[in-house]
Amino acid sequence: MRTKWMVVVLLLAAAATQTWAQRGGPRGRSIGAVPAQAKSDAEKRVLTTLAEAQQIGETYLNVPVSDGRMLRVLAESVGAKSIVELGTSTGLSGMWFALALVKTGGKLTTFEIDPGRAAVARAHFKKAGVDSFITVIEGDAHQNVTRLKEPIDVVFIDADKEGYLDYLTKLLPLVRPGGLILAHNVDSATDYVRAVTTNADLETVFAGEGQGLGITLKKR
Repeated sequence: MRTKWMVVVLLLAAAATQTWAQRGGPRGRSIGAVPAQAKSDAEKRVLTTLAEAQQIGETYLNVPVSDGRMLRVLAESVGAKSIVELGTSTGLSGMWFALALVKTGGKLTTFEIDPGRAAVARAHFKKAGVDSFITVIEGDAHQNVTRLKEPIDVVFIDADKEGYLDYLTKLLPLVRPGGLILAHNVDSATDYVRAVTTNADLETVFAGEGQGLGITLKKR
């Protein structure tokens, strides 16, 4: 029953995000002003940093706003305490996750191969006031993820598309039952899509604003 309930949650989240876009919500790579629904000073600080990063163009290879909102909704819905991200870029997706982690008391471990982008991300996390629970690891994530040993609630893959299947293979054993594997731009990762849609232990749906966001539940 829990597995079926979680699948319903994933489908509703996907529909909600798409409906938001259809009704004129933030689209593409622009966030605009801080949303009126910012509930706390901590949330407003993160949203302000996101908006400023958008305005000055520090958005290289980041998720569009609608997908970022989806990441936050999904992570907070499962009460994520441990999130692992492949592909930090300049830290925008990490800040969307931070909005959830502020509520859940969790942490984000994020991997980035480019030192310049990692430095920009760290600056964003500090400015947003979320650097205390985000760890940026530089270098080849294919090697570095093998050092992870603790259970993971949410994995987010947004790095080299040809490496998606390798990331899945290495991290899936650490994902707790009921945890999520999220992957961006899955239209360009056909081997990964085949793997998450043919494994009986997984349930996968697709959403996102033309970016192909794969949402995979590890069944209980």
